[in-house]
Amino acid sequence: MKHKETTLTKTLAIILNYLDGNLEPDSNVVNYQTANDLKEKLDLTLPDEGVALEALIPIVESYLNYSVRTGSTQFFNLLFSGSSIPGIIAEMVTSATNTTMHTYDVAPVATLMEIELIKKLTSLVGFNSGEGLMVTGGSNANLIGMLCGRHQVLPDAKLQGLGNNQLVAFVSDQAHYSYLKAANLLGIGIKNLVKVKSGVDGKMIPAALEAAIQQSLSEDKTPFFVGATAGTTVLGAFEPLPTLAEITRKYGLWLHVDAAWGGPVLFSEKHQHLLAGSELVDSFTWDAHKLMGVPLICSAILVKQKGLLSEACSGGGTDYLFHDDENDLYNLGTKSLQCGRRVDALKLWLCWKYYGKKGYEQLVNHLFDLANYATEYIRRCDNLELIAEPQFLNICFRYIPKDKQLDATGLDQLNLDIRNRLFHSGTAFVNYAHYQGLVMIRLILANPELQKTDLETFFHNLLNAGKLVESVKG
Repeated sequence: MKHKETTLTKTLAIILNYLDGNLEPDSNVVNYQTANDLKEKLDLTLPDEGVALEALIPIVESYLNYSVRTGSTQFFNLLFSGSSIPGIIAEMVTSATNTTMHTYDVAPVATLMEIELIKKLTSLVGFNSGEGLMVTGGSNANLIGMLCGRHQVLPDAKLQGLGNNQLVAFVSDQAHYSYLKAANLLGIGIKNLVKVKSGVDGKMIPAALEAAIQQSLSEDKTPFFVGATAGTTVLGAFEPLPTLAEITRKYGLWLHVDAAWGGPVLFSEKHQHLLAGSELVDSFTWDAHKLMGVPLICSAILVKQKGLLSEACSGGGTDYLFHDDENDLYNLGTKSLQCGRRVDALKLWLCWKYYGKKGYEQLVNHLFDLANYATEYIRRCDNLELIAEPQFLNICFRYIPKDKQLDATGLDQLNLDIRNRLFHSGTAFVNYAHYQGLVMIRLILANPELQKTDLETFFHNLLNAGKLVESVKG
């Protein structure tokens, strides 16, 4: 046992050193290698004979060396960033206890924690008697939201399939691609997922939604589901839930909101207006790993109507798992599409315990302040152009040469080259996106550790990269 303790202690020291490096200014975000080069540098062979426990330590070091530092304050690429000690502690405990969440008997503490978390989340959303479940990501939550909508409109589909019913779902053209997968998996068909036009602000146009619903009715189809978004992936747009709720009630449709990115604004009195009308929706996707300092994956599906999750997700044949006893009302597995389900509740519970509701409010407000700071920085800089007025923590802009006139194609390529130079050098990791036919840099502010100096460093490096790319292009 002492041998194992020594190896664990050494590994923990390596991990702590790695985490400290995330906040060091001279640490690269990534040690970029092409896939072929990296394969040459790593020993990926799996031997017939095992190795000593100590031999795994240099492998861990190598893994960390070539991994992206998503906890770096120069990582702006995705809708998550940063790391939290409570979350990491929880992941260690979760792995050490190694259980599943289908019954209270096998996960007693985790079950009670998850129930409390769901109670808090549904209360924030405005579901006074709602329910929910921790699931394996926002895509899974969107799938279950659509499944609940299908069950509400066509409950016989659970036993008999869709039959001759041609169901139609509606999302905006800015919605997450997971809806396409959900339409496929639920037998609705990708062609019956209608992408409703959005405005220049990235929000679904309500009149276009109603027209699309009426069109489906005229074709003898059955409209059943509208998937709104609170915090779109590119512009960070929040769609008008009260107006969409009026339309869905008028036609008897299920209203789901994908708030995987935008959900935490509900912690903030100052910014919760962005999710006005959340209490009117039927189901709600929340990703705690995106803006709450919780390690991946940590998501929840929240449903207004209590009991619907079990009705929609259960399939029977589980008497060997679920027994009638004094704790059977605490068995969460009947609400889940999965049998084995990881304990994701612990990391969110510990992080919430650490931050508190007020701490999360301060975090959300702090990141909004940084978004305003970044926006004003761009406005003041002659070499930068703000492409869309920020609505959330997505800052969309591009680099513009002061002394050169480039056509649209040239500007697009210039910005791609700048982004790639930052990435390949390890200086910063930021994404790009397309908007109204042009390429732009999409800066995402999600790291709880971010400060103004980190943004100043990013813009300084980006402007330098821009000048270097310009000089190379001549």
